[in-house]
Amino acid sequence: MTATQFWRMGATPVPATEIGQLARSLENSGWDGLALGEAHGILPDPYVVLGVAAAATSDLKLGTSVAVPLRHPLLAADAMATVQAFSAGRTRFVIGRGDGAMKVLQRGPMPVAEFEDYLRALQGFLRREDVEMNGDVSSMSRLDDIDPSLAVAKPEVSVAATGPRMIAAAARWADGIDFSVGADVERLRQSVALAREACERAGRDPSTLNLGCYLQIAVTGDDAAASTRAREAVRGLIITHARFSGNFSSKAAAVMEPVLSATRGGVARSAGGRPGELDFYPKEALEDERLDSFGIVATADDCVERLLEICDLGLSNVYIGTRSVGVDLAEENTLRIGRDVLGRVRGV
Repeated sequence: MTATQFWRMGATPVPATEIGQLARSLENSGWDGLALGEAHGILPDPYVVLGVAAAATSDLKLGTSVAVPLRHPLLAADAMATVQAFSAGRTRFVIGRGDGAMKVLQRGPMPVAEFEDYLRALQGFLRREDVEMNGDVSSMSRLDDIDPSLAVAKPEVSVAATGPRMIAAAARWADGIDFSVGADVERLRQSVALAREACERAGRDPSTLNLGCYLQIAVTGDDAAASTRAREAVRGLIITHARFSGNFSSKAAAVMEPVLSATRGGVARSAGGRPGELDFYPKEALEDERLDSFGIVATADDCVERLLEICDLGLSNVYIGTRSVGVDLAEENTLRIGRDVLGRVRGV
C-alpha cells in the first residue's frame, strides 16, 4: 500500500486565534496535515491561520483545502510561497473552481477554461517565471532576492476535481488531483483511471501526479447520543461535497442557496449552544441514509476497514472532513479519528 498522508480538513477550528494549540494537538495525535478552506466572509483567511500554525509546529503538513480563485494568481502565489517558507517546506495547496465561497459574492464557480488559465498562471508565479496574462507580463522573480529566506522549494499545488474536464486541466498543469466523489471505492477507482488517461493524453508520466481524495468520516460508538453528535459533525461537509460531485445535488443546492448567499444566512445559534455553535446546515438538505452512502459514518473498526480499502487504490493524500461549520467546536471527532483510526490504518 502506498504511504498515505492523512489531512484534517473541514471548517476552520474555532477559535482560530488558538490554532497553534490545536495544530500541536493534531501533530501529536496521528494526523499528518492540517488543511483549511478559503471562504471569504465566512471563514478567516487561511494563509494567516496557516502561518501561525506553521510557527507552532515542526512536522505537521499545512495547506488549503480548498483555496478558491478569487485572488489574483500573483496574490495567491505570494501567500502560498510565504507559508511554504514559514513552514520550511511543509505545505501542499489544493485549489478548486469555488462554490460556496463564490456565492458570498453572488458569483458562480469559475468556468473550467478560465480556471485552467488561472492554474497555469499560479504555477508560473510559484516557479518565479515571467507570466503573461491578458497581454501583460508580471513575475515574482524578485521575491527571493529581496528576502532570501523565501528561497525554498516550490510548494505542491493540487486541484480538487470531480469531472473529466477538471481532471484533464489538472493533468496538464497541476502537481496533483484530489477527487471529491465520496467514499465509494469503485467511483474512486474510476477517477484514478481518468486521471492516468488524462496524463497520457497530455504527454505526462502518470506517476508524476500525486492523487488523493476527500472523505467525510465520523466515528460512532455504542452510545446513541455520541453517535448522533458524530453524524452531525460531518453532515454539512457531506452536503457540500455531495453537491460538488453531482450526487443528490438539486435538493441540497436548493436548500443551501439562501444560506450561502444571504448576508446573515446560517448564523442562528443552536438550541442551548455556545457562541460559534450554529445551525448552519439545515437538516432537510440531505437525508441520513444518503449521508451514510456518501460519507463514512461508522464504528472505529468499520472506519479502519473502509479507509484501508480506499488507501489500497494507491492514493498519496486523503483529506478527511471531520467537522462542519457550527458543530463539534471541541474537535472531538477529529481527535477520535486520529486516536482510534489512523494509527490502526498505518499499522496494517
